[in-house]
Amino acid sequence: MTVFFTADTHFGHGGALGLYRRPFPSVAAMDVAMVERWNAVVRPEDEVWHLGDFALNRTAPAVAALLEGLHGRKHLITGNNDGPAVTEQPAWASLQPYAEIVVEDVPLVLCHYAFRTWRNMHKGWRNLHGHSHGRLKPMPRQTDVGVDAWDFRPVTLAEILATGSAGA
Repeated sequence: MTVFFTADTHFGHGGALGLYRRPFPSVAAMDVAMVERWNAVVRPEDEVWHLGDFALNRTAPAVAALLEGLHGRKHLITGNNDGPAVTEQPAWASLQPYAEIVVEDVPLVLCHYAFRTWRNMHKGWRNLHGHSHGRLKPMPRQTDVGVDAWDFRPVTLAEILATGSAGA
């Protein structure tokens, strides 16, 4: 099993195309491309931590169908745009605004929002976040895992560490 991280998919959100300069001709094309890219890297037995802003302007049945079509066991760290159609889905393995987990012996602090300070930051813990769509200068050991910063797909901790993304 591999653990992946992502954020800010904004499935169904027309505003995401212009606000974040996404390279898709339509919302439908954006959604299809992100599902394809997700399923190209995530296997059904993998785990995915989605750090908020999963979908907007979608009905609960549409969100349920979307979740069903995405590979992996999915956890949601809630974001500012995750309404009841998203948060009330039984398909989420867990749902919370904040989590601390360990992956590959690396302690992680997960939240939709970037922190300027976090628990054990000076002891090597890393902060993974979304919300800023690749536009916020990170601090050491802090990484934006949002799709706008990672070719519109989930990423592994190994990928994050290999890029040197805020590594110090």
